[in-house]
Amino acid sequence: MGANFSSCVCDGDSTSMRPRLGDIPESCVALVLMYLDPPDICMLARLNRAFRDASFADFVWESKLPLNYKFIVGKAMEDDDDASVAELGKRDIYARLCNHNLFDNGTKEIWLDKRTGGVCLAISSKALRITGIDDRRYWNHISTEESRFHTVAYLQQIWWLEVEGDIDFQFPQGTYSVFFKLHLGRSSKKLGRRVCKTEHIHGWAAKPVKFQLMTSDGQRVISHAHLDNPGQWILYHVGDFVSNNSDDLMKIKFSLTQIDCTHTKGGLCVDSVLICNSGEVRKEI
Repeated sequence: MGANFSSCVCDGDSTSMRPRLGDIPESCVALVLMYLDPPDICMLARLNRAFRDASFADFVWESKLPLNYKFIVGKAMEDDDDASVAELGKRDIYARLCNHNLFDNGTKEIWLDKRTGGVCLAISSKALRITGIDDRRYWNHISTEESRFHTVAYLQQIWWLEVEGDIDFQFPQGTYSVFFKLHLGRSSKKLGRRVCKTEHIHGWAAKPVKFQLMTSDGQRVISHAHLDNPGQWILYHVGDFVSNNSDDLMKIKFSLTQIDCTHTKGGLCVDSVLICNSGEVRKEI
């Protein structure tokens, strides 16, 4: 009898009776996708229709978005129509926020790390307070393809260097790092090749520059560094701060100074200030 039962089951196309990936309920697939990183979710969405449909579930992507994503959406999509934003699914919102979104009249940029959903901010030189910036004897704004904002502040020569900035933001809970993106020398293209003029670089070896970071809840960091490596964009680490509440509006102040007036300094490009979740600074930034 056992033999007859076995032969009955095995007769015909036995592969048609085996469960396949497409047989898994969409709701079960979505529950699994919740535990994966966004790039892995998008990769698995190509397997079949069940995985593709499950990858659009709002609760999957809401778990990837920062808790205060609505505040971030308000910044990143400030020029979008409210009705069109309201119609977006959570997956579409995540995808939009992973783009580099300009705000505050194009002087700031915000985006999410594609893998972790961590918040990153960039603040252009035009949004910073720079002593002497309106005097062309000292500073110029120059156009360049090497800046995400397409312009940098170039220091020709000055005695008193002071660059300050601030931002009010609801930072999702976590630890954040602040960087100044700087470059010694003035780069350009000649016959299609990048060249860097270094003849005006001077004064940086005499004394280090001073970086400061302060937050509205009392955190403060002071650091020093000698500016070096002419011809290369360098991220100089100012310091770290901690956000304990995603709903709190925190003011961050930061500065770069070298106010020793015993010598002049020059040949410096100031591109931007970067604020990112610690450990999420990539080369492409």
